[in-house]
Amino acid sequence: MIKAFVITLATTMLFASQASIAASKTHLNISSPWEVNSYEPSVSGSAFYSLGVMETLVDATVEGVLIPGLATKWEMSDDGLSWRFSIREGVSFHDDSLLTANVAANALQKAFDNPGMLKKAPILTIHADQNDVVVTLDKPFSSLPALMTHNTTVISAPSSINKDGAHIAAIGTGPFAVDTFTPPQGLNVKRFDNYWGDKAKLETVSYLATSRAETRALLAESGDADLVFSLDPSGFTRLAKVDSVKTKMTPIPRVVTLKLNAGHAFLNDPRARRALSLAMDRIGIATAITRFPEGSATQLFPPALDQWHNEALEPLYQDVKAAKNLLAELGWTPGDDGILNRNGERFSLILRTFTDRPELPLIAAALQDQWRTIGVELNVSIGSYSEIPAGHKDGSLHVALYARNYGITPDPIGAALQDFGAGGGDWGAMNWENANVAQALEKIATTSDPVARNKNIATVVESIHNELPLIPVVWYQHIVSVAKDLQGYTIDPLERKFRLEDVFWDEK
Repeated sequence: MIKAFVITLATTMLFASQASIAASKTHLNISSPWEVNSYEPSVSGSAFYSLGVMETLVDATVEGVLIPGLATKWEMSDDGLSWRFSIREGVSFHDDSLLTANVAANALQKAFDNPGMLKKAPILTIHADQNDVVVTLDKPFSSLPALMTHNTTVISAPSSINKDGAHIAAIGTGPFAVDTFTPPQGLNVKRFDNYWGDKAKLETVSYLATSRAETRALLAESGDADLVFSLDPSGFTRLAKVDSVKTKMTPIPRVVTLKLNAGHAFLNDPRARRALSLAMDRIGIATAITRFPEGSATQLFPPALDQWHNEALEPLYQDVKAAKNLLAELGWTPGDDGILNRNGERFSLILRTFTDRPELPLIAAALQDQWRTIGVELNVSIGSYSEIPAGHKDGSLHVALYARNYGITPDPIGAALQDFGAGGGDWGAMNWENANVAQALEKIATTSDPVARNKNIATVVESIHNELPLIPVVWYQHIVSVAKDLQGYTIDPLERKFRLEDVFWDEK
C-alpha cells in the first residue's frame, strides 16, 4: 500500500507541472503501462507512432482499411517483384527539413537492417526513383503495404541519426513534435504547426509510463490523467462509478497466450502440450480474473480476426482426466508429492511473465494451481517483459505468459510470419516448425486471391490448433478511461495509435 501511494504521489507530481496548461484546455495527460526506453524506432517506435510524432508511408483506418500516409499511392509491378510508393510532396519534418523519396528510402533501409516487421518481407533493395520509393523483392509479396503500416517503419529525419547510425532524437513528420524526453517513463510533445495534414487542436501532451494498474486507475479518478490505457477489470468497475470519467471497453485482436519451448525435453511432444492445455480452466480464468467470460479462448485467433478465426475447429476445453492420460502415455508417473517423474526428472517448469499487464501475474498463479492438479510443477518468475525475447534467443525459456496483438498490421499475416515462420519469433513459436505452415504462410503473403488466401489461412490455423506451439488462454478486452469533457477520442481496436490529432476539450 505504501509503495502504491509513493508511486501515485510521484506520478501526480510529474503531471502537476502541466496543471496550469491543462486548465486552459489545450493540454492532455496520458497514462499507459508501456515504457519509452530509446529513440530507436525498433525499440520505441510504438510510442512515437501512437503519440503522432512519427508517421509511416501507409496508414490504416480503425477498421483496418489501408489509406495513404506519407505515400499518396502505391502499386505492385505486373510480375509482383517490386512495389512503388509515391511520396507525398510538401511534407516537413519537425526540424523543417523536407521529406524526399531518398530520405524515406534511407529510413526504410535502416528499418529493414534492424529487428522489425520488414524482416519478414523478401526484400532485395530499397531505393529512391525520383519522387518514388521502390522496393524490389526476390519473390512476390502482396502484403508489403500492410507491413508498411507498422510502427517500426516510421520515417525519421536524417538529423535524428548520428554518424554512427544511432538514433539520437525522434524527429518525425507527425502532428506533434517531441518537446522533452525522460526515458523510460516520460515524454512530452507539442503541436507541430507546420504539419501537412489537419492541425491538432491540443497544444501539448504529456505521456507517462505507469506500470501499476491501480495507480493508473487512481490517476484517472483524481483527474491527474485524462486518458488512461490498459486498465484492469477492477479499475473498470471502480471508474464506472466516477462521474468525471468515461470508461470504454472493446474486444481487440489480442490474446493472452502461453509460449512453450517446443524443443524442451518435457514439451517437445504435442501430446504434452495438449495435456497442459486440457488442464486449463479458461472459463474460470476469464470469469474471475479478466471479468469477461466470453473471452475464454477456444482457439488462438479471436473472433475480431474473422478470416483467421475458424468456427469449424473443435474448441479448446478442460479435461483433467484426459490430460493425465496423455502424460501417462509419455512415461510420466506421480511422485510422492504428486509431481510427475520420468527417468529421474521432475516435471518442473519455469514460467516467465511481467506486471505491465496486471492480469498476467494473476493468470500465472491460476495456471500454477491448475497444472499442479495433473502433476506439473510450475514456478512463476515475474520480471521484465524483455526477459521473454531474451530467453527465446538464448534458449533458456521454458514457458512464457504474455498478451500478443495479432492486429499489429491490418493484415495479420505480418504477425503470423513473425511468430510461425521459419525459426519462429520472440513473441511466437519457439523451436517449433511445420513445413505445411511455412509453405502456407508464403502463399498467403504472395497472393491477393481471396480463395487461395483463405485455404492457406485454414492450414495455418488448424496446424497451430492441433500442435499448440502456443496455448491461448483468454481473448483480450482493451479498457480505456477518458476524461468526461474530452471529445474526439476513438479506441483503435488495432492498438496502433491514439489519434490525438482528433482529440479536443469540450469548453462548455
